Amino acid sequence: MQTALEAIEGRLEELSSRGLAQAVSRAVRDGALRPGTRLPPIRTMAMALGLSPTTVSAGWGLLARSGAIRTDGRRGTTVANLRDPAPGRYRKALERQLDFALDLSTGIPDPALLPNLGPALTELNTAGIRGSYLEDPVLPGLLDVLRAQWPYATDELMVVDGAMDALDLVSRTLLRFGDKVIVEHPCFPPLLDLLESIGVEAVGVPVDEAGLDPESLTTALLGHISAVFLQPRAQNPTGASMTDERAQDLAAVLGQTRAPVVEDDSAGAVAATAPISLGQWIPGQVIHIRSFSKSHGPDLRLAAMGGPSDLLRDVIHRRELGQGWSSRVLQRVLLNLLTDPVAVAEVTHARDEYTRRRVALVAALVSRGVQVADGDGLNLWVPVHDESAAIVRLASQGVGVTPGSPFEVIPGGGAHVRVTAGLVSQGHEELAEILAAAANTSPWGSRAR
Repeated sequence: MQTALEAIEGRLEELSSRGLAQAVSRAVRDGALRPGTRLPPIRTMAMALGLSPTTVSAGWGLLARSGAIRTDGRRGTTVANLRDPAPGRYRKALERQLDFALDLSTGIPDPALLPNLGPALTELNTAGIRGSYLEDPVLPGLLDVLRAQWPYATDELMVVDGAMDALDLVSRTLLRFGDKVIVEHPCFPPLLDLLESIGVEAVGVPVDEAGLDPESLTTALLGHISAVFLQPRAQNPTGASMTDERAQDLAAVLGQTRAPVVEDDSAGAVAATAPISLGQWIPGQVIHIRSFSKSHGPDLRLAAMGGPSDLLRDVIHRRELGQGWSSRVLQRVLLNLLTDPVAVAEVTHARDEYTRRRVALVAALVSRGVQVADGDGLNLWVPVHDESAAIVRLASQGVGVTPGSPFEVIPGGGAHVRVTAGLVSQGHEELAEILAAAANTSPWGSRAR
């Protein structure tokens, strides 16, 4: 039987990254490489085929983007099963098998707290016509508002189709197959899915109540790190927000590297914490993303992204080759919402109401012995004795929550569930009683209490 190397070598027609990707694809199609087959390390492949490691890495990148291969850190790179793709972390986190009377698994904002779109929509009488496809993709008025609200002075500002669109553009532009990046632990599952899809290894650094732990970050940076991803405030799922002191400590550590820092401010205007960014100290390394989904509506599909020209130049070029620009109709709606006094007041009310709901539920849980951090944002990271047992018990009482395991990067950190506290307008004491009982539920067959 042919080895994986022999199967690829026999089908290699062109000594290039694309030729290598095509050779692997042919071997998979012919059945010479079956799903689960482990591929040789990059250097081994390069030496055997007379290619540079860079060329092999680029070929692996093409295959990873197409979903033909998967990488799993130290376990290596394997041929993917395209007929039966494994569900990502995000799908596992949100996969529901029941309709809950109280579904706190979604992480979405309360529709009742979103600003009224009526006034903004009445001002739209046409879809708008660009004079040229090369015009500035951001409305001038919106650009002015974004610059005035940005947490630091930055070279470039662009509007994209949501925070995940921004993260996807940055990751696929700046990163290559086999790169290592630092992420928070726990981390937002879609980011982990995205990094895995392009063959990038995520290295977890623990988060405490003030953000990334500087000592752990310093240790992680001893490896060859290509980028750092973090959430500066209302971190999902823990609710942690960077303090000025912590931000300065992190900037001092990261300023000694060339690694780009990608900040995802997902809560945006409904975060009670003031805007903060490492760009205040190391602007040449920071790409900052501000989402408007939680504050102004997920279906607007808009986020802003800013950073230095040398980091965003290729990102902008990649977008010009694809989407080009985000809908100027939606940009006009967002501009109205950001400047109309009534809409601004509605968002401010939402921020205060989310804070009230979170504080009430945290206090009720703490009074019952469940230690939950104060934090910020829509979600609570609730420690439980056993994840599965807690979820099943809650489901039996009509309450849906998100399992914590898809958020984990470093194993062995204790079991948790994520609860969308922002959807709980009343009955905090009653809900806390149910959550506390679930948190203390032991797995079946265990004598643990």
